[in-house]
Amino acid sequence: FMFKNSVRIPISETESEETVPYKMLQPISKAKYPDITEDEAARSLPIQTLCGAIFDAILVHMMNTVVDPPVWQSLKKTMVENLNKQKVPHTVEILKRSYSSSDIIALQEVSSSFVITAQHEFADHYHVVPPSEIDASRDQNSILLLSKARFPNGATSEITDLVHKSFPEGVKVPVATGDILAVTAMDASGNDYVIASFHGDTNGLATIPVVDAILQTMASTNFLANHKLIFGMDANTYEHGEAGKKQDVLEFASHFVSKGLSSCWGDTPNPENYTTFNARTYLQTQLNKACKSSEKREKGDVNPKDFILFANEQFEVVLTLKDNTGDKKYIEDMAFPTLNFPSDHGILSTVLKERE
Repeated sequence: FMFKNSVRIPISETESEETVPYKMLQPISKAKYPDITEDEAARSLPIQTLCGAIFDAILVHMMNTVVDPPVWQSLKKTMVENLNKQKVPHTVEILKRSYSSSDIIALQEVSSSFVITAQHEFADHYHVVPPSEIDASRDQNSILLLSKARFPNGATSEITDLVHKSFPEGVKVPVATGDILAVTAMDASGNDYVIASFHGDTNGLATIPVVDAILQTMASTNFLANHKLIFGMDANTYEHGEAGKKQDVLEFASHFVSKGLSSCWGDTPNPENYTTFNARTYLQTQLNKACKSSEKREKGDVNPKDFILFANEQFEVVLTLKDNTGDKKYIEDMAFPTLNFPSDHGILSTVLKERE
């Protein structure tokens, strides 16, 4: 399968490309994963290929040793059906059921198959805006859904490339293709906006540089001078950060406030206002994130990671909700994704009011 069989990967609503699975493997960047050595980064393709094969063999042997194959394979089939095969339909259903009145929907880590499905399912009510450069290999893209009622013309231009060019020269910012989408749009009342969607790296080290790059782009580009910013993001910030290794949420807040921004959680977010609660077993490849079931609260990813940012002088928050059920309700201390909620991040829903 990895080296001989070809698969077709959709890259647009009408186009797909044929490739062999091993060609979809990507080098591992030291900028994104600073714990690896330069040598490991240079050899990351053969190393991950070998380690993947070894891991698969161990996994199958271990499961067959612990329990009869019909038992664990049946359980796995149920999980794969709901969390993988039905992830796109479940996501579409939740958005239609609970968020169909939203003016802007910012999504991250979106597959190309979701983009194609969304373009069909939301055609009557939303402009579905993917980045011009889709990440077909990792298949994780930040996209926007813009209400056709609020934004009749959809995105008027994409400025993602300008944002990338605004990173400080010589500084490696750990962003990948598809992580950032920034566009301009005009609403039905003639107001101009910059609207962005962003997926931060695992440690959140790209989040502050990306926010700065967006603001720098707006400040240095004449035609963006009077645009209003709305920025939805998976910031990957942490309740307890670690300097140079994990982005602390309060440090992030202090930074965006210093730039004249505020958030759906205010200027000083509660570090215990979590938007993720997930833990990994040892039956997956990132063993550094694995823990026992009894340790899932202590060692799982339980953090305040998600934000909607805007200029403090332009907007104020009327209401913010978070949701890990798909029904505009958040159940605290419940691990997710679940069989009914396909995301490992909660949904944020914010009503903003323009300041007079």
